Amino acid sequence: MTTTASIRNKHTGELDSKLVFRPKSRGYFPKGLCLAASLLIIIMLAVILGNIVIGGYHIISWDFLSSPPENGMESGGIFPAIFGTVVLVILMTIAVIPIGVFTAIYLQEYTRPEAHITQLIRMAINNLAAVPSIVFGLFGLGFFIGFIGNGIDSIFYSSEGPVWGQPAILWASLTLAVLTLPIVIVSTEEALRTIPCELKEASYALGATKLQTIWRVILPQAMPGILTGAILAVSRGAGEVAPIMFTGAAYYLPYLPGALNDQFMELGYHIYVMATQSPDIEATKPILYGTVLVLLGLTFALNFMAILIRSRLRLRRINA
Repeated sequence: MTTTASIRNKHTGELDSKLVFRPKSRGYFPKGLCLAASLLIIIMLAVILGNIVIGGYHIISWDFLSSPPENGMESGGIFPAIFGTVVLVILMTIAVIPIGVFTAIYLQEYTRPEAHITQLIRMAINNLAAVPSIVFGLFGLGFFIGFIGNGIDSIFYSSEGPVWGQPAILWASLTLAVLTLPIVIVSTEEALRTIPCELKEASYALGATKLQTIWRVILPQAMPGILTGAILAVSRGAGEVAPIMFTGAAYYLPYLPGALNDQFMELGYHIYVMATQSPDIEATKPILYGTVLVLLGLTFALNFMAILIRSRLRLRRINA
């Protein structure tokens, strides 16, 4: 490697430029360190997944996936937990995507970064992302069940027992929606920032209003980024246990929820209960490993479907 250095002449006092030859640094140490860290992560992931697959693959069968638990969850299947997890994630996604997208559009298109209201909203989003998940469970218990649910019961069901003022799948899904809201907002904002200004200006030049530009130009272009936020929200919500412990998940419920105010079984909570409160750990260990394997497979399947949809939308946008 050749570099130019300035050296002061000891006789004239002037600066002379000379060529100084220095060996080129190839960076083997930082590259090796980064490679070793990456390999360590891959090995850890392989060990975890391998342990789960080895411990649970032999119990996976159609009866295990389609039948309810029996004998205090020491036998039987996990179909109610699978059904409850899928419904929970779907309801959470329906609740969180519109609110997150509209909030991101408002911050990106209708406010100025230096405005006080913008700074206040961004501070609230950052604080919301830093709150522990167990706090969201207590919030859901106090707000959705204690305030909204009991309020509905006092107005419409005053002569009956608790109808909405009790743990239910609706309140659990809304609690997870609040938990995953910052993820959707941030990912949608990043997608909106990548849209070229020329597209907006062309839309305005053709006479479109701001709302028409957002609906027909900005949102279709940002849809892959919005689906990225949905993927992250699904991954986060499907594996959370603490928020739903207080808001709707049941310990043992060998039937499916028939209404939004029913309790439900969920795979993550099912794993937690079997791992911590089972009277016979050895009897439930195969079911525990099988449930973990099903939860991972279900999460990967939901993510894969969302990735396929995002890829098709991105390909359609490129071809258009």
